[in-house]
Amino acid sequence: MDQPVNAYRKMLAAAVSSVLLENGYDSVEKDSLGTLTEMMQAFLTETAYLTKCYCELSGRVEPVLGDIILSFVEMGFNFQTLENYVKASKHLVLPPLQPQQSQKQLNMLAAGSKQPLSSHIPQHLPPFPDPHAYVRTPTHKQPIIDYESVREKAAIQKRDIEKALTKFLAKTNSTHNLFDTDDSNIFPLIACKPSTPAYLSALLPQDQIFDPEDLDVDPKSQILQQQKHHDKAKNQKKRIEEGEEVKKETLNESRTSEEGAGNSSYIDNPYLAATKLPGGDVMETS
Repeated sequence: MDQPVNAYRKMLAAAVSSVLLENGYDSVEKDSLGTLTEMMQAFLTETAYLTKCYCELSGRVEPVLGDIILSFVEMGFNFQTLENYVKASKHLVLPPLQPQQSQKQLNMLAAGSKQPLSSHIPQHLPPFPDPHAYVRTPTHKQPIIDYESVREKAAIQKRDIEKALTKFLAKTNSTHNLFDTDDSNIFPLIACKPSTPAYLSALLPQDQIFDPEDLDVDPKSQILQQQKHHDKAKNQKKRIEEGEEVKKETLNESRTSEEGAGNSSYIDNPYLAATKLPGGDVMETS
């Protein structure tokens, strides 16, 4: 997109073109005309700057003809040739400047109606932007709490988890191919691992227990514990047959049990200890 041309630059190019026509030129290249226009603009800008400097140096605000002559002398330009150029021949009259309408900036993202400036804000300041830029701009999506949407989302998550787990098992374990092809990645099926013997799971009594790991007690440890009880009972039967040794052992065990009970029955807290009747103490004192 071409940049808009300045109206003053356009009139300056027209003035340079008229000077070229007066000097006998019929056509000019665009680059040459641009270079001459740039030189004319630089000359006028430097002349105006020096004129302003001489005007301020003399303590004045508005420049006079003497300030312009001093600027020409400073630049090394012979201003006496201007009189001959003005009196030489007729010059082309440039058309007057036409007012141009300023191009409106297209606001493609306008949202809402702009609010006017408040009374305490000067009116020459720029207007407020779109309301969404400073009133409230949510940066996150509101969570969905609808029952149907939550159930649907939970079902989708469950389906994705099952699908991901199936793919993981298909990649890590042995699989069967659904089609008779060499490529095993097309519709892989997880291979079943048969247990030996196959009828063992049907003979074992399992009431609502589908996995041995769900049992609270390990079956192996339970079998070992039963075997220990059986050996202990057999040993105790042999001791009963021996007679006296068994009685001694039972007496010792009873004594140790009574001592342990006595130690265990001792309570340090007097509020929790057993009550004692005062009758025995009264009889002894009497």
